[in-house]
Amino acid sequence: MSSVHPVLRSLPEYPIVRVERAKRERLDQGLEVFDFGTGDPLEPTPSLIQDALKAGLDPVCRYPNPRGTIELRSAAAGYLKRRFGVELDPATQLASSRGSKEAIFHLPFAFLDVPSGRDTVVFPSPGYTVYASGTRFCGGVAHGVPLTPDNDFLLEPWKLSREVQERTAILWVNYPHNPSGARAPRSYLEELSAYARERQIVLCSDECYVDVFEGEAPISLLEFGTENLITLFSCSKRSGMTGYRTGFLAGDAGLIETYSRLRPNLGVATPLFVERAATAAWADDAHVEERNAIFSQKRALFRDFFDELGLTFWGRDATFFLWFRVPGNTSEEDYCRRLLDDTGIVTIPGSYFGAGGEGLARVALVPPLKDCARAVAAWRAWAAS
Repeated sequence: MSSVHPVLRSLPEYPIVRVERAKRERLDQGLEVFDFGTGDPLEPTPSLIQDALKAGLDPVCRYPNPRGTIELRSAAAGYLKRRFGVELDPATQLASSRGSKEAIFHLPFAFLDVPSGRDTVVFPSPGYTVYASGTRFCGGVAHGVPLTPDNDFLLEPWKLSREVQERTAILWVNYPHNPSGARAPRSYLEELSAYARERQIVLCSDECYVDVFEGEAPISLLEFGTENLITLFSCSKRSGMTGYRTGFLAGDAGLIETYSRLRPNLGVATPLFVERAATAAWADDAHVEERNAIFSQKRALFRDFFDELGLTFWGRDATFFLWFRVPGNTSEEDYCRRLLDDTGIVTIPGSYFGAGGEGLARVALVPPLKDCARAVAAWRAWAAS
């Protein structure tokens, strides 16, 4: 047998693959599925974005610029000015990415210095599993910090051991938080920004859910300065462009330059026609309000239902996730599996997102509203049986 990278050999199966396999077993039997698993909503991508994509097709499709077109970066800078009141230079402080996942995986390759001892990436758990996998593949130490209701799902690096703090090269935060939907207060983000500057840690803020909310708009770490900061934004959730794989990084000009030096070596860049669609998306806010109105209806439906069941849950007004404590004495994996087997409702066990997810599960408000209502009816009947 040929050799296998030791990290790949030891890496557990990607959690979503397990969920997809269970879902496929049911579909193969001709049974109905209500898929609240992967965060990939089924509302159509807005027509203005589809039209920009089609208009952006050239007769010859040439290699794209790894940093992204200046038109895209200028549109993204305009979005940051409108949304957060911050002014960044699109020429030096922004760079294109193929969605958030690619950049999250690659950033440790740019900023870890393992021989010097700055080898650790601190990240939230439960959370996006790629924070850890990118770190491990480049030889770093992945240090997950459990987030729980007791600490309001806030990652407080100043409470870590002195050794971990001294070895930390990258610190990840993600607010609004996947999977809990928790927001971060202004005072916390201000303290976090100052902490990273003082310790010369690369603070990476995954803000791909910052535009999925109701009520008061979530804030950005960019509002507290850009020194030692990289923020990540994506069209996936904001604009319904998950399959387009497009986003951008913004922040410290020196860090953006370092990342931009790495990217051509990896051979990845966003196709020009996709960037033209993304340019249209970042320049428009109306479609975001329309999508949020739909998510608010779905959220209200499940809030009422979970309150009716007496479930403890989080995510009442941000992201399109609900994070709930499974009832009874069963494990989260058993509960989700029985719910799927008996009703066709797909949810994800909290432990799939890492330590801190035990006894919890996530609902992603993916299906159309009418299917959400049908799923709630099926879940209600199941819970009463």
